[in-house]
Amino acid sequence: MDENFRLFGSCCPEGLRRNKATQVIPRKGRTEDMILAIDIGNTNIVIGCIEGEKVNFVERVSTDLSKTELEYVVEFKTLFDLYQIGLADITGSIISSVVPPLNNIMKSSLEKMLHKAPLVVGPGVKTGLNILMDNPGQLGSDLVVNAVAGLHYYGEPIIMIDMGTATTISVVDKKRNYIGGMILPGVKVSLDSLVNRTSQLPRISLEAPRKVIGTNTIDCMKSGIVMGQAACLDGMIERIHEELGYQAPVVATGGLSASIVPHCKKEIICDNELTLKGLGLIYHKNVE
Repeated sequence: MDENFRLFGSCCPEGLRRNKATQVIPRKGRTEDMILAIDIGNTNIVIGCIEGEKVNFVERVSTDLSKTELEYVVEFKTLFDLYQIGLADITGSIISSVVPPLNNIMKSSLEKMLHKAPLVVGPGVKTGLNILMDNPGQLGSDLVVNAVAGLHYYGEPIIMIDMGTATTISVVDKKRNYIGGMILPGVKVSLDSLVNRTSQLPRISLEAPRKVIGTNTIDCMKSGIVMGQAACLDGMIERIHEELGYQAPVVATGGLSASIVPHCKKEIICDNELTLKGLGLIYHKNVE
């Protein structure tokens, strides 16, 4: 595999620790504009600051419709303090969201904090992506953002997997067209459904079993969830390649990718920063 595919670490815990232990750059040492990028998902809100093409940090907070704009401001400022970033360092912000009821609250909180309106990914925003879907307007903004980043950093063709509340798979062909994808129940959604709809199965941690063939209830559940999800991804990738008629690199992102991707047999690049980097690219396409 091209070495460029390995620039963003692996899905192993060590690789994730390297991503999170990003070196903090003092303000006087910064030479490029810094933007605040926010991806609002059904379960978590992913937050990061981007300087040029570098993501200074990636953090997650819970998606909570009951929070006020001021409460979100406090959460943001806590993160900035943690990473030694001043509000004066941030020159703009961008939001992608699959939770419409939270959009106005988030926009208001950013305006209150930064004194300027954020860019919101949606109709009218330039992405440079050619979407060949039956109804392009139905494509989630998170999938658009991932595709923009996937094309920029990994080239075409490309398969992108985002493992969150739902597991989504997006496909961009060798002509750089977004041609479609799949939506699967997410890892935790599947696990919660299994536990809630059975009488005797307990809640378990999301970790791999010692072996595939479990010899007790807990290990049987772990094997089904972790190894089953990994096998599902392997199978979907194989079917996509068959339908395309050629091979395409695969990139995975999302909070649960690190738990599943290491157990896949197919070669999958893990890029925990993919969505935020896509937001940075879209911001600069529209602001500069």
